[in-house]
Amino acid sequence: AMPSGFNHQVNELSSVPPPVILLPDDFKASSKVKVDNHLFNKGNLPSHFKFKEYCPLVFRNLRERFSISEQQYLTSVTRAAPINSDSHGRSTGRFLTSFDGRLIIKTITGEDVAEMHSMLKKYHQYVVECHGTTLLPQFLGMYRLTVDGVETYMLMMCNVFNPQLHLHRKYDLKGSTVAREASDKEKAKELPTLKDKDFINEKQKLFVGEENKKMVLGKLKKDVEFLATLKIMDYSLLVGIHDVERAEIEEEEEEEGEEGMQGSNGTSESQLAICGTPPETSLNLVPCRPGEVRPGVDVYAVKSYEGAPRKEVYFVAIIDILTPYDTKKKAAHAAKTVKHGAGAEISTVNPEQYSRRFLEFITNIMA
Repeated sequence: AMPSGFNHQVNELSSVPPPVILLPDDFKASSKVKVDNHLFNKGNLPSHFKFKEYCPLVFRNLRERFSISEQQYLTSVTRAAPINSDSHGRSTGRFLTSFDGRLIIKTITGEDVAEMHSMLKKYHQYVVECHGTTLLPQFLGMYRLTVDGVETYMLMMCNVFNPQLHLHRKYDLKGSTVAREASDKEKAKELPTLKDKDFINEKQKLFVGEENKKMVLGKLKKDVEFLATLKIMDYSLLVGIHDVERAEIEEEEEEEGEEGMQGSNGTSESQLAICGTPPETSLNLVPCRPGEVRPGVDVYAVKSYEGAPRKEVYFVAIIDILTPYDTKKKAAHAAKTVKHGAGAEISTVNPEQYSRRFLEFITNIMA
C-alpha cells in the first residue's frame, strides 16, 4: 500500500506548479488520497487504504534543495518494495530502505509528527540559509498510511550510508559516557551499533585530516547551535566506517568464489542484482569499488587523509533530532543526577550544555 500511496501523491503534486514563495499555510497543509481496490490487485493491496502527505509543497521544496528530483524520488520509493533495515543507529521506530538504497523510511509516533510540524518552518529556513550543506537529517517527506483503521506515520530521509560500500563498524555517539556502552546482545550482531564508551575503549579515531576536520566541525557547530535554539537535545552522531583495505580483501575473496558461478553471458549473480534489484530497475547500475564515494550523492561521506594509519571512509550525520527538552527530559535529568552524581557525564542535560559537550567530544575523536 505504501508505494501505491506514494505514487498517487507524487503524481498529484506534479500537476501543481512550485510556488514562488512558501506561505505560512503551506506549513500546515496536507493532501489525502483514499484508495479502493475491490477487484484490482487484491493479492498485493488491501481493499481499502488511506494515504496522507503532510506539508507537500514544503517537502517538495526541501527535496529540490537537497538536489533530489521528483522523478528520482518517485522511482526510489515506488519501483520496488522497500527493504527492512536497522542500519541507522539505535533509534526507536522501524526502518525501511528504498530498493536502490538511497532513501530511509522511518516509522514515527504521532508526537514526532507534532514535533516535526513545530520545527518545520525553522528547519526549512535553516536549510535555505546553509544551501542544503548540513549534517542534519535530510527530511524529504512525512506521511500517514491507514490500513484497517491502523495508522502508521512515516518520515522519509536520505540514507546516510552508501549501501554498496560495506560498513565494518558503526557507532551512535552522544558525547556522554554514563550507560553509553553497547549490550552483549548488541555486540553479538554482525554489525552492532556501538556507543561512546566502546569508541573510547577501542581507542578509535576518525582520521579525516585538518582540512576535512575543519569542514566537518564547521557544519557540526552550526547544526548543534541551531538545534539548541529549538531546545532539541538527545540527538546522536551516527558514524559508519568503511575499511577500504578490508573491503578490497573481501571483494577479492568474493570474486574468487564466483568464478565458477558465471552465467551463460559471463555475468555473475552479484552483478545482476545490486541492492537486491535487477539492473534495469536499479538507479545504481555500476557498483562502487572499495573506498569509492559518489559525488553529490554520498553527502555524509568523508575520506581518511592521505597517509592515515588506516585507509577508511567515514559516514557522519546527526540523527534523532525530534526530542525536545520537555518536562519528561528534565525529570530524567534530575533522576540521573541523583543516581550518578552531579559531575557525571549523563546524556540528559539541557540543550545548550548538550550541544557544547557533544561538539567537544566529536572534536576530540577526529585526527
